[in-house]
Amino acid sequence: MSRPLPPSPHLPTPPAQMDARALTAHGEDRGAGFYLTALTYAHHLWQRGLAARAVLSLDRALGADLRGEEPVLREWPLPYAAQAWFLRHAPADVFIGNPRVHFQHLADRMNEPRREQRRWRIWACWAICRVVRPEFPSDPKHGVTEPDRSEIARRLELHGIPGEAPFWISVMEGCLNGPEK
Repeated sequence: MSRPLPPSPHLPTPPAQMDARALTAHGEDRGAGFYLTALTYAHHLWQRGLAARAVLSLDRALGADLRGEEPVLREWPLPYAAQAWFLRHAPADVFIGNPRVHFQHLADRMNEPRREQRRWRIWACWAICRVVRPEFPSDPKHGVTEPDRSEIARRLELHGIPGEAPFWISVMEGCLNGPEK
């Protein structure tokens, strides 16, 4: 096991014991319950020092089938701030891979359901990574056009849930204004 990492203020407190079965227990349902479980599992993994796997669990949460009116979103909004927090607080000696390349490839290879919504959420995470961890290079062999922030915001407005684009913009502005404590 990797060394423990501090809790994130952007995610629910996980139980002492949790594993991937918590996600599979939802079966095909990818609604609000799955979303909350994915957030909680991400935090569980993070606190156990499994930063790369925690990022992947946030990806799963972003893929949840939410309409915007779910009560869970009031307490736990889409995990853009959590993603930024993970990237900012991952110690150099804890494996997180290259999230920029991860997001770049995932966004380019997204499939249904809700392909465009999920794709632009991942591009939004890619943009956060570029600001928070600019030292991570892109994959120069992956011939994809990287979108700018205004395109990401437009696409989140078009494909996201109500209020998603302004929320992401506020997280980006926080990232651009310096480290969060």
